[in-house]
Amino acid sequence: MSHRSRRSAPPVNAGSMADIAFLLLIFFLVTTTILDDTGILVKLPPYETVEPQPVPPRNLLRVALNAQDELLLNGEPARLDQVRDRVREFVLNPRRRLDLPARPSQAVVSLLHDRSTGYAPYLAVYDEVKGAYRELWEERAGERYGAAYAELPPSRQRAVRAEIPLLISEADPVDYGKE
Repeated sequence: MSHRSRRSAPPVNAGSMADIAFLLLIFFLVTTTILDDTGILVKLPPYETVEPQPVPPRNLLRVALNAQDELLLNGEPARLDQVRDRVREFVLNPRRRLDLPARPSQAVVSLLHDRSTGYAPYLAVYDEVKGAYRELWEERAGERYGAAYAELPPSRQRAVRAEIPLLISEADPVDYGKE
């Protein structure tokens, strides 16, 4: 007669399993690369309790994107490839028009968009506005100092930006596209 005993299986020590799981967790945390959030790098002005002064209409270029991602410059339909030239003309006012700012330091570009505006079109317009200013700074650096803007020391870069300051006003989004 064979006698089989019903012994229970010996207990498994789970302490070492927890150690292995913890080591694997640390390994994956250390080796995983985390993608940086992309967005618009903007230095915000300091908070002020004083009410801002109204900008005269001649010193304000209104750039608007509606819910259908259609672009308007001062209320007129425009294409993306026209933004850079229009901003440059507005800021510099080479023909001394009376409906444009008298000096580049007075020019303000106002960005207005709908809550339904796409992110990519908004960024494309924003990039064109900033690209216009980068070109203006590059030209002014060449005129004043005979060098590229990026090659100038920080004090001279600040002087160029003081002559042509980047003044972009971003209004709160509106809900025109909502029905």
